Amino acid sequence: MTVADDEAIVRAGIAAVLSAEPDLVVVGQDADGEGAVRRAVELRPDVCVVDIRMRGTDGIAATARIRAEAPGCGVLILTTFGHDDYVFGALRAGAAGFLLKDSPPARIVDAVRVVARGGAVVDPGVTRLLLEHCRPSPTGPGPTGLTPRETTVLTHLAAGLSNAEIAAETGLRPATVKDHVAAILGKLKVRNRVQAAVAAYESGLVRPRS
Repeated sequence: MTVADDEAIVRAGIAAVLSAEPDLVVVGQDADGEGAVRRAVELRPDVCVVDIRMRGTDGIAATARIRAEAPGCGVLILTTFGHDDYVFGALRAGAAGFLLKDSPPARIVDAVRVVARGGAVVDPGVTRLLLEHCRPSPTGPGPTGLTPRETTVLTHLAAGLSNAEIAAETGLRPATVKDHVAAILGKLKVRNRVQAAVAAYESGLVRPRS
């Protein structure tokens, strides 16, 4: 993996925490987003750990470029800032994870492993922020191409419900919900549930709370 942060001491600390794990190897460090993109393209790491606020190319722009130019690299945003604009911007750009820097080291290590496996992880506090800023929009059209049932499932998914909770809400079997979620991810061309929730937000299926 690679680590990009404009504060040298923070960058070194993150790299040290990750390198202490026997199954994790830090192959590069950068002080800005431009360097993060360049190293991702050159080295093709499984995970790029990226800060948001950096000089020049910031973390959100870097994430979008990494996902476009080195699509096999998962991006984990690790930042001090949990502002909603940063959260939505990072997830729209294709980040698979979003954690705050005050997260316990073990959580950061686990998040890197999850992203490396192709999964998604969002800081619990950030998840609450997402849910507080979104609510179902009965009149919203939703993403095109989804069946009515898939649209219903996506609405519940965007509200943060698990497959079991969606099954309880809709009367569907959990296995059926799982199939619907897989179909939704494929139709929306997103990698995970977090990005599907962002797509629901952007389409108008869910909308910001007033």
